[in-house]
Amino acid sequence: MRLKVGFIIRSLLFIGTFLGLLVFWSSLSPKNDENPFGKRNNGGLPKGDVPDQFKPVVPWPHVEGVEVDLNSIRLKHVGVNNRNHADQQQNQKRVIQQQYVTFKPHTQGHTSPILKKGILGNFEPKEPEPPGVPGGPGEGAKPFVLGPEYKDAVQSSIKEFGFNMVASDMISLDRTINDLRHEECKYWHYDDRLMTSSVVIVFHNEGWSTLMRTVHSVIKRTPTRYLAEIVMIDDFSNKDHLKERLEEYIKQWNGLVQLFRNEKREGLIQARSIGANKATKGQVLIYLDAHCEVGINWYPPLVAPISKDRTVCTVPLIDYIDGNQYSMEPQQGGDEDGLARGAWDWSLLWKRVPLSQREKAQRKHTTQPYRSPAMAGGLFAIERDFFFELGLYDPGLQIWGGENFEISYKIWQCGGQLLFVPCSRIGHIYRLKGWQGNPPPAHVGSSPTLKNYVRVVETWWDDYKDYFYASRPETRALAYGDISELKRFREEHRCKSFKWFMEEIAYDIPLHYPLPPKNVDWGEIRGFETSYCIDSMGHTNGGNVEMGPCHRMGGNQLFRINEADQLMQYDQCLTRGGDNSAVIITHCDQKQHNEWKYFTDLHRFTHLTTGKCLDRSDLLHKVFTSDCDTSKTTQKWEMNNIVAV
Repeated sequence: MRLKVGFIIRSLLFIGTFLGLLVFWSSLSPKNDENPFGKRNNGGLPKGDVPDQFKPVVPWPHVEGVEVDLNSIRLKHVGVNNRNHADQQQNQKRVIQQQYVTFKPHTQGHTSPILKKGILGNFEPKEPEPPGVPGGPGEGAKPFVLGPEYKDAVQSSIKEFGFNMVASDMISLDRTINDLRHEECKYWHYDDRLMTSSVVIVFHNEGWSTLMRTVHSVIKRTPTRYLAEIVMIDDFSNKDHLKERLEEYIKQWNGLVQLFRNEKREGLIQARSIGANKATKGQVLIYLDAHCEVGINWYPPLVAPISKDRTVCTVPLIDYIDGNQYSMEPQQGGDEDGLARGAWDWSLLWKRVPLSQREKAQRKHTTQPYRSPAMAGGLFAIERDFFFELGLYDPGLQIWGGENFEISYKIWQCGGQLLFVPCSRIGHIYRLKGWQGNPPPAHVGSSPTLKNYVRVVETWWDDYKDYFYASRPETRALAYGDISELKRFREEHRCKSFKWFMEEIAYDIPLHYPLPPKNVDWGEIRGFETSYCIDSMGHTNGGNVEMGPCHRMGGNQLFRINEADQLMQYDQCLTRGGDNSAVIITHCDQKQHNEWKYFTDLHRFTHLTTGKCLDRSDLLHKVFTSDCDTSKTTQKWEMNNIVAV
């Protein structure tokens, strides 16, 4: 009995102690209004705009595909990060960003365009566009020809700006243009829930009227509800008219047009990446050169494919604006409808090839968008977030050149699509002969374009890069910088091989530009023991080559002789001209002009089809063929390798 009483007393003491500790612990717990993690709303999330701070892909893609971690890419996206947020919110944001997304194309909730023949499209203008100046110069894109009294002023403006600015300044900034679209384009109907856009225009020392006519045309011909902003990036211009005058002029649009100035010359490529960071209001980025005029109803067909699939990049058909008279016409070439795909030769020169039957078979209508392996680079549209996920442009590319291929390969090989859009047309002014150009800044160094090309092929071409080096042998030893981050991007994103790309997308390029044979020798062709070299003088497609002072810089003095017995410069071959004597340079494929042998020990080039030898006149600076004569010093040559620096 005494044991039972003792057990009961000990049990009560234990229970009492436990309850006392429980009450004491409860007194230390925070009340609802003292929650150290912040007040909670009904949804159980902290107050604030955390969901708005990080905007995932909407709709979030629930599709099968290769998963990639885009955290490292998004951390560089300065437009997304708000550095003033609390640490806790930043931590939560980083957790969200660890989610995986995929580059595999997915479909958003937009209907595809519908062609209703005979029924005017829902975005087509119902009335003719009002002229800038009724009957004024250049209206309707008709040629505007100045009299001879303007000759000196015109030549001066061409030298400074590349265009006839005298004529341009007389033409209305709001002029009408001719409609170059296929008739079928007028009957396409588009989903009116199109994505909004930021139009980005980079300029450096541009002429006033050509630049502002670009801006005016965008505002005039773009539906207001979709034009979020026009972002102008001044790449360190020093022209007076691009300073205070420009700042005052754009105020008329009440913030629609924004101007940002680079603190140093960045070059077109990196200035465009800067533009992507500055342009935050639109869902799509549309890049335009600073001397364009957008066409009638250009916007819906360009943006509709992106609204349907966020991994599509679109390119308008680019029409030719004459930089002297400002008339507008379609680019030459292409198929019977003027349609062409973007391409390149193996020295990475931009080319266009006719639309193939394989591509035509994928479409029901002539004016539907079609696949292109590459873009020219000056004008295109891409979803902003997708562009950032791709890493924008390679930050190692400098000034200009090669970026069009880099972004094209990246899009295709990493799961996107590049489409040319026949019903979206934009006129572009091409620089005239006599322009002094915009030299790169001193900090860039020499050969920026060649270095860009090498970075592109080393990153994306895999084993195909050997064909580039066969065409550009002087670049093999060129220092092109670190590309380890780009290689890592390819690996982490499981981007496809260049072989896949050539077989599935760019299958028709070797038909037009065959893979080059290996080189037997290459370099400058110097008159033996002289200081004069063969120089193409920039001539192509039938122009004569000449003798000029050797400059050891390659370019027009760089030639190669290959295993197919072709003496070449880029995609051009040396051959005999119409007089059967003079040597000309002309376009060739792999089976044309296989007619030269270089005998190193004899210092002689022999023309195989005639048995004659390559000869020259040191006095007249001419290059020709003549009967071989071992005693003639003018038939002796040496081929010296040149290395780009």
